[in-house]
Amino acid sequence: MPAIPRLDLANVPKHIIQRGVNKTPCFLHRANYWKYLDELALAASQTGCAVHAYVLMTNHVHLLVTPPEDGATSRMMQQLGTRYVRYFNAMHQRTGTLWEGRFRSCLVSADDYFLTCQRYIELNPVRAGMVSRPADYRWSSYHANAQGRIDPVVQPHAVYLGLAADTPTRWKTYAALVASGISDAQREEISRYTHQGRAFGPPAFQRQVRRELVAETRLRKRGRPAASRGSSSIK
Repeated sequence: MPAIPRLDLANVPKHIIQRGVNKTPCFLHRANYWKYLDELALAASQTGCAVHAYVLMTNHVHLLVTPPEDGATSRMMQQLGTRYVRYFNAMHQRTGTLWEGRFRSCLVSADDYFLTCQRYIELNPVRAGMVSRPADYRWSSYHANAQGRIDPVVQPHAVYLGLAADTPTRWKTYAALVASGISDAQREEISRYTHQGRAFGPPAFQRQVRRELVAETRLRKRGRPAASRGSSSIK
């Protein structure tokens, strides 16, 4: 299947990866991590985006975000990137870019695929050998999603909320789900699809995304910008 160019669709979750240029660190000490989270919360609030999961690694970040309208995720990332780079450069007396070009991303189906992607994000420090358990890594949404820690960045998705009717049971259920891990095939698929800009989901979801892409491409060829929408037919 050919790679699908990046789409930013209303109400469709999106997995985002942004890396430091030449794999250089994006965070040099604790203050940098806190500043990034503050700016992420602000950018999400200003664009109406809901951040469901995140992990801040040494030289890259992963986010799982749902935008309220077409293009909102890109606006959030632009605001976040601009403000954080300005701060980082001033603090560390450097100039120039911090990020490796545009962020990479893929649309994620709002079903079991969503929870697989969320777990993939929060298990990153374990896969990298930085910790033995996700609970041991400070800079991720695991503590909010599995342990109930208050986190101003995180807004639960309906799929996550559907794990249990009451909050304590939901935390426990999700923690057990993360502890079960994901398969090597799932990890490889998420990584490959995100780098290729392909949709992560069942065949029907992927077909819907391709139809959306064709419609948008035709609209732009006629010389009109794509209309901003408050909802999407993709589920």
